[in-house]
Amino acid sequence: MRALLSSLLISTTGLALVPSPADTPIRGFSPQSARAEQELETRFKTLPDPAHMREAMRRLSARPHHVGSPYDRDNAEWLLEQFKSYGWDAHIENFDVLFPTPVERIVELVAPTTFKAKLQEPTLSVDPTSDQQAEQLPSYNAYSIDGDVTGPLVFVNYGVPADYDELEQRGISVKGAIVIAKYGGSWRGIKPKVAAEHGAVGCLIYSDPRDDGFAGGDVFPNGPMRPAQGVQRGSVADMPTFPGDPLTPGVGATKSAKRLSVAEAPTITKIPVLPISYGDAQPLLAALGGPLAPAAWRGGLPVTYRLGAGPARVHLKVKSDWGLKTLYDVIAKLPGTTEADEWVIRGNHHDAWVNGAQDPISGLVAELEEARALGALYKQGWRPKRTIIYAAWDGEEPGLLGSTEWVEAHADELRAHAVAYLNSDTNSRGYLGIEGSHSLEKFINGVSMDVEDPESGVSSWKRIQASRILNGSPDARRDARDRDDLRIGALGSGSDYSSFLDHLGVASLNLGYGGEDDGGIYHSIYDDFYWFMHFSDSSFVYGKALAQAGGIAVLRLANADLLPFAFTNLSETIQTYVKDLQSVRDRRAEQIAERNREIEEGLYRFTSDPRDPVTAPKHQQPAPQLNFAPLLNAVDSLSHSATRYETAYSRAVAAGKLTNAKNVNERLIQAERALTSAEGLKNRPWYVHMLYAPGFYTGYGVKTIPGVREAIEQGEWQDADREISRAAAAVEREATLVSGIASMLSAGQ
Repeated sequence: MRALLSSLLISTTGLALVPSPADTPIRGFSPQSARAEQELETRFKTLPDPAHMREAMRRLSARPHHVGSPYDRDNAEWLLEQFKSYGWDAHIENFDVLFPTPVERIVELVAPTTFKAKLQEPTLSVDPTSDQQAEQLPSYNAYSIDGDVTGPLVFVNYGVPADYDELEQRGISVKGAIVIAKYGGSWRGIKPKVAAEHGAVGCLIYSDPRDDGFAGGDVFPNGPMRPAQGVQRGSVADMPTFPGDPLTPGVGATKSAKRLSVAEAPTITKIPVLPISYGDAQPLLAALGGPLAPAAWRGGLPVTYRLGAGPARVHLKVKSDWGLKTLYDVIAKLPGTTEADEWVIRGNHHDAWVNGAQDPISGLVAELEEARALGALYKQGWRPKRTIIYAAWDGEEPGLLGSTEWVEAHADELRAHAVAYLNSDTNSRGYLGIEGSHSLEKFINGVSMDVEDPESGVSSWKRIQASRILNGSPDARRDARDRDDLRIGALGSGSDYSSFLDHLGVASLNLGYGGEDDGGIYHSIYDDFYWFMHFSDSSFVYGKALAQAGGIAVLRLANADLLPFAFTNLSETIQTYVKDLQSVRDRRAEQIAERNREIEEGLYRFTSDPRDPVTAPKHQQPAPQLNFAPLLNAVDSLSHSATRYETAYSRAVAAGKLTNAKNVNERLIQAERALTSAEGLKNRPWYVHMLYAPGFYTGYGVKTIPGVREAIEQGEWQDADREISRAAAAVEREATLVSGIASMLSAGQ
């Protein structure tokens, strides 16, 4: 569709021109089907109501609703009744999962002075739900092992591997120490993992005001940013190994499931960890001695940031109740007609760490409005070709529990029937963020062109393009102006798409508006209706826009004659990944060679300040040449196959031969599966996708072609060529499948 628009976007007066709906092709639809679809979407777009979303948020965020709480179940039962009232066939599916909750938490400075951390977010008189302390989970990190430890304190910046390299050069060890790390720089669960790898006995994580506190604006309740005693809760389970219930990896956590013991569970931390506020962190940091922290490490507190170790000594105690809790996944279905065995799945989670108005209710109320609107169309006589499944997941916050257990329990059905999964999580004012499978990039570009941005009055697509042209890198600007489709990001982890994409190879997208609202209330008691109505999408116009975007995407996937996958964007994107991998290898080789030369020449010894000494890093193995030929050849094969498919698709549209495409659609459903390997990634076989995975040391952040990329980044050169061959095999499987589909389409099925 973008090719049609490219010549129409700018008129001689400088105004964007928008083609009429009748002139706009829709991916996967014949001209006749497209007209009916456009009429249906016009009706659909009028139905989502901001007033309904506001009241739903008020109700759903009225009380804390973490896993295992009474209001979590109450919300699930309310959601069930809503779906049923909309005309959906709905039920609740239960799983029993390990969910530890805190029994005892102590953080205290025991030398050279004493201080006991409050570990309590204060009630605010203006914020009516902040006083629900009896129902609130205390601030803690779920899946921290129990422990009672005392040791010298060491400041480790964000606590990622590079920070420990810096400490090593400065002669500072964390063995036997308790580390204090800032939130940010990686997903929180990486911090205790890396600390334990370096011999630490405990870990504290705090939110520095430079990152989400007063440095970014007024703090809550006068502004949106994190106040001095605000704390970010969150899971620290090792989700890059596998998400979901730690005791039932790879299988649904049903009552009869075989479970590991807590001691056997590999994703539980090796050392105790607690989150603290920057108010509680300040006395600890102020008590540190040792060298000054590097300038880039220093935060916004009025203290001299030093590294330690000591003289500050800290006592940390964590004890939890390690019982099982019941999840309440709400699953709703609109049955399909001619293609009922093909499933389009849409989801957003309903659980929260506390009241969770922003995370997740801002996304959930949009999904709920989509369901109400689709139900209204269904009651008026519309029927989807494909079965539509809407889910309100439980247990996302502790570790993607509800979606992962559901996917694992239904894995065989999903492999056979799932067309795509569309996820959302949080939503606010700004730009439509899109990440996901690149075989759906062209499709979702088309959707974003047909959803109006409520602030600018242009399409969501046009507003994204404008932002990239104004604010992007030179390459991003060029892409935004010249490429047919705006690029979408790749998915790592951190929300409920992970099990669909990473574990089963179901093509997935994640959607949500944002970018204009600052905030520092993430996972705190202040993420509530009061904060949202003062500092975010208080008119819910972006909630309506998300409901329109998600609903139109579902409608098109459910109604398309031919499933709207396109593979030219995929092949081009993989090509950029391979080029980047080659550059990463070359940069690593240059860095290693230069660093080794500096060590051999004694430069670190010559320049070290005796009052602030720095030792030379360790000599590293030189980077070998890698054979990228198999991967380059595979990408070339996919490029040719993708072009063949696009040619066959265009001819089929022109000839009106998109109907009765069942055999083609069955093959298209398997296209994302072809990019997986049953063997999975090295040391984490739960992740089977060869193109996308969360990084082992980033957590949420994606690593593209992860086996190869992490072998290079971590210096595991002996694995790199093997991983290149494995990735190449996956791309070749995709090329073969796409070529076969092109032949089927050309032959008229």
